[in-house]
Amino acid sequence: MNNRLFALLTLTLALGASAQMATPRIDPRLAATPPRVVPVDRIVAVVNDEVITSNDLSERVTLIASQLRKQGGQLPAADVLQRQILERMINDLVQVQHAKETGLKIDDATLDKTIQRIAQENNLSMTAFREAIEKDGVAYPRFREDIRSEILVTRLREREVENNLVVTDAEVETEVAREAKEKSGDAEYRLAHILVMVPAQASPDQIEQRRRRAVQALTELRRGVNFQQVAATFSDAPDALQGGNLGWRPSGRLPALFLESIEKLQVNDTTDLLRSPNGFHIVKLLEKRGKAAAATIQQSKARHILIRTREGLTDAEVRERLTRIKVRVAAGEDFGELAKVHSEDGSASKGGDLGWLAPGDTVAEFEKVMNASATGEVSAPFQTPFGWHILQVQERRADEQSEERKKAAARTAIRARKGDEAYADWLRQARDRAFVENRLEER
Repeated sequence: MNNRLFALLTLTLALGASAQMATPRIDPRLAATPPRVVPVDRIVAVVNDEVITSNDLSERVTLIASQLRKQGGQLPAADVLQRQILERMINDLVQVQHAKETGLKIDDATLDKTIQRIAQENNLSMTAFREAIEKDGVAYPRFREDIRSEILVTRLREREVENNLVVTDAEVETEVAREAKEKSGDAEYRLAHILVMVPAQASPDQIEQRRRRAVQALTELRRGVNFQQVAATFSDAPDALQGGNLGWRPSGRLPALFLESIEKLQVNDTTDLLRSPNGFHIVKLLEKRGKAAAATIQQSKARHILIRTREGLTDAEVRERLTRIKVRVAAGEDFGELAKVHSEDGSASKGGDLGWLAPGDTVAEFEKVMNASATGEVSAPFQTPFGWHILQVQERRADEQSEERKKAAARTAIRARKGDEAYADWLRQARDRAFVENRLEER
């Protein structure tokens, strides 16, 4: 039995036993003193053999409400906010439990490196970053475990969904032909959506109950109620508290069900109910635009020196080593020759040469530094999932998008679209298999 659940049950039994004991004598001088009320934490949800307590929920509600206020978002009613956040916590716990049961783990070294990258992206030292976290009212140990869970869920999605996706050559050819014929490949859409989820093995009565909830949401929208408010109140999607905002999506990333409907909309229009295997959807078109420079792409010819972090070698030591190499290049030594000696990847024998790189060819951290570097400049040391690098951009060019590039882009878009759909379906089934008791709804 979960330790937290056991402790709470023990407390309950103890209170019950004390109530059956004989009433003690009370000193008359103390009889007029009102008893001190001590709030007792209670269970708001049970997920398999673990529990979510009222205190757990209150901490998360406080944090998310603070974030929404900073972003200028409109907060839903307190009970709606609680319900939405508890649903998200339940789904996260279902996934974390499944990951742990199947052997997935995130060690402290991986966790520390991830948090360091987050701090660096915010231009903060680890000390300043920790102080900023705690200033927002979040205990740092809790923040660490939340990040560990996020990494765990990402790895779980990769293993259970992404690694099992298959994109056929026929699908790629069809996508490329569709974009060429309809020119919809040049379109991007900024969307918001509402999802009323239907369980995988739902009965006709359950389906009808969920449909009525979706109709109620659509009715609110037709009455002129703010979309963000309706999404926060009715949507079961993870982005409900962000107003259902999906951000910008290229047409190739959208399910056919969405694309067929939004192509008929004007900006700020909303679809009717859309039915998919996952449930009922309502989609709003916020903006539409064409892709800039769709016919050409910017390529960079770059080389780098990579030093991998490992046991016995700290990040500070690696940065210092790469900084010394950068100084040697500035003093006139050849970057390529230094790469042959010091770089720790397959490009070392070629002087660190990575060839011509287009957007998406490298990890985001590398591409960001490469794009910001001037031709001939050697970057400061920076970290990616592979280790620590310095890089030098040798040339840049604008190149026409080849047929191979078009096919690669189409394959990426299809994988992303399939991944979104498959993950939503996998999560729905995982939730249905779990034992979940939502006591907040029973109040």
